[in-house]
Amino acid sequence: MYNEYMQKTPPKRIRAIFFLFCAALCWSLGGLLIKIVDWNPLAISGMRSAIACPIIFLYLRRPKFTWSRAQIAAAIFYAMTVISFVTANRMTTAANAILLQYGAPVYVALWGHRFLGERAGRKDWITITAVLGGMTLFFFDGLAIGNILGNLVAVGSGLSFAFLIVFLRQQKDASPLESVFLGNLVAVLIGLPFMGFGFPTDGISWLSLLLLGVVQIGLAYLFYTEAIKEVTALEGTLIPVIEPILNPLWVFLLLLEIPSPWALVGGGVIILSIVIRYLLPSLRRERAEPLP
Repeated sequence: MYNEYMQKTPPKRIRAIFFLFCAALCWSLGGLLIKIVDWNPLAISGMRSAIACPIIFLYLRRPKFTWSRAQIAAAIFYAMTVISFVTANRMTTAANAILLQYGAPVYVALWGHRFLGERAGRKDWITITAVLGGMTLFFFDGLAIGNILGNLVAVGSGLSFAFLIVFLRQQKDASPLESVFLGNLVAVLIGLPFMGFGFPTDGISWLSLLLLGVVQIGLAYLFYTEAIKEVTALEGTLIPVIEPILNPLWVFLLLLEIPSPWALVGGGVIILSIVIRYLLPSLRRERAEPLP
């Protein structure tokens, strides 16, 4: 079956799917590394973007800034995504932050018709309802105001992540990495005023910041922006589904942060709904297509 799949799948698409998994693996380190650094979340976000900028710039060599609507919009939503994700990780558990962010496929399905000409059908709406139901379970964890605000920020991170993917996908015939570079510059400017307070001095914090910038942002988005040219926007949110599984796992193994039962149930509902609606049918279609 693997040989048949390889024969009927274009090499560029195979590489894109592999790159999506690589990006998800890099992203999954975020929850752990962000928890390690004891600093303002805006400062953390700004510093990791500052570290990522030269890596992306060196890869681009000669950036092509078109200043198109898609390029500017993607940059803005990128900055919103990375800042809100770091903030959510500092305010709630890593599991809550990443699983609530993975409502993004639902938002992509909703906006696909408006921005990409892809209409959501009845099954999509059923999935959307299930995902929203799963997301509400995260707010049964008690009445701690920090967790509630952190969960709301995580939901916002998912919204901005969905818009980011849509606008990156609109640049599939160009170079979407320029948007990521510009977005990192925006994140640096926003985080800069907060970097002077509580400046970390220990080596483990700076090692974590270095890994956040080089691996979790720089390398991850090099993979992702190459992959998004060859897959749909919806696939760009669904295939990296390994991230919300690994992200809280690293935090649990090294920091012993245990997600609440309601968060585990809600996360299970979100992931299962997405896999049943989008991932399994895609795999069945791949198997059903005749060989050329």
